[in-house]
Formats: sequence, structure tokens, C-alpha cells
Amino acid sequence: MNYRHAFHAGNHADVLKHLVLCRLFALLARKDAPYAYLDSHAGVGLYDLQGDQASRTGEWREGIGRLWEATDAPEPLLDYLEVIRAMNPDGVLRHYPGSPELARLQTREQDRLHLNEKHPDDGQALKENMAGDRRVAVHLGEGWHLPRALLPTREKRAVMLIDPPFEKADELERCVTALNEAIGRMRQTIVAIWYPIKDERQLKRFYRDMEKSAAPKLLRAELFVHPADEAGRLNGSGLLISNPPWGLEEELRALLPWLAERLAQSQGSWRLDWLIAEQQP
Repeated sequence: MNYRHAFHAGNHADVLKHLVLCRLFALLARKDAPYAYLDSHAGVGLYDLQGDQASRTGEWREGIGRLWEATDAPEPLLDYLEVIRAMNPDGVLRHYPGSPELARLQTREQDRLHLNEKHPDDGQALKENMAGDRRVAVHLGEGWHLPRALLPTREKRAVMLIDPPFEKADELERCVTALNEAIGRMRQTIVAIWYPIKDERQLKRFYRDMEKSAAPKLLRAELFVHPADEAGRLNGSGLLISNPPWGLEEELRALLPWLAERLAQSQGSWRLDWLIAEQQP
């Protein structure tokens, strides 16, 4: 994929990733106990959809651009849309939150954020964008080291987003390793792994490896905007979520069909199932 993320900000893959994050935050907020949010490949945190990079691709027009004025959005989508509308109070869609800003706005006073960005320029921009929020720590190291460096957290609950650029051939394998490390160090961690859907043969190996992972349970949520029959394009994207909170599966069953219809570019579809089902006692 063409990374840096500003080229893709607000596209259909961002919509899926960010609305799931919003639902995780909302479901965790049902309990007062604090949690930590960890972001392995955070980016800069804020994006200008009318800026040079986003304008070159215009991918956001086929993503958040299609949802911006939706009046029939399912209830679980509203938190996500309200954040974006609040960032654009004049009614013109220009500013879009990356996962760091979304997390900063949706978490509570008692929660903590650890944001990691390896790219030096993006890391500095992330620090500037997060300045002034004492709950946020910005790290400038290797994102794959985050599970070993920061888990277990002092909070009893943790959410980790693993969202690499997928510039290198081994990154799906590294996602498996990172999940195993996270679960090995803090078993109850909610790990959300984002991945592009392009080459199905490669993904089948990824799924098999994930089925053998240490996750106690693992939910797969995928959104397609094209049929998955052309390896050279972004046909859709998915999230694997370890230890999803109760209620998330039900919400996604309501959200994904609506999104597949709204965001389809040639043919939309969706999938929601368990790669690792919860073991019954």
C-alpha cells in the first residue's frame, strides 16, 4: 500500500477501523474501571482531507464522504459520526481524526493512551497534535515492540490497535507474533488487528496462523467494497479482535450490512465470524 496514511485518511478501511474503535471505547465505558489504549502505528493523529496528500487520491470521498450526511445511520455508528461532525462545525467535511485523536476524544479522564509512531516527522507531528493532554504518552520507537515494552499495563484493562502500513511482505506474520506477545503478557487485552483484503491466498495463511494463536477468542469482521477477486486492488479490509467485549458482535451484525450497501464501489459484502470461539466450561 502507498503509505503514509494521509493518502488514505477517511477511506472505507478507515471507516471500518475507526467505528469499531469507537464501539470498543463505548462498550468499555460501561464500567468505571480505567483502561489503557495502545496504538502501535499511530500516524499523525489528525488529517486534512483538503490537504495535498488526501487530495491526490480522494479516497475519503468513497469512505467518510458517503456517510457524512447520512440520516439513516444505525445507532452504533452515531458516536463515530458525532466526533467527525464536531471537528467540522461549519458543516464542510475537511478534518478527519486518525485513531490517536479518535481515542483521545472518546476515552475518559481516568484512561491512559500510549501512542507509537516510528516515522520521525510523523512522530513529531503526533506529539504536537497530542500536546496538552496529560493522559497521552507518545513513543517514537518500533511499533512491533509495543506489547513487550508496555504490557502488562497498570490498568487491569487494555485495548491495543495494531495497524501497520503493510509495506513489507512479513507484516501479516508479525501481526500474529504481536498478538501472541500481547496475550502472553496480559491475557485479557483486547487486541484489534487491521489488515487489507487484497491477495486472498496470503490471507488464508494468515487466518490459519491466527486460528493457532494464543487468543482466548478471536472475532473476524470484514467489509468488502469489491469482490475479492483482484489481488492488485484494495477490495476491502478487516479487523481481528481478541477478547471482544460483550455486545460488539451484535452491534457489528447491525452495522456491517448497512456499511456494505452504503460503501460498495462495485459490489459490497461483509463477513462476521469467529476464528477462535470462546471455550465452553
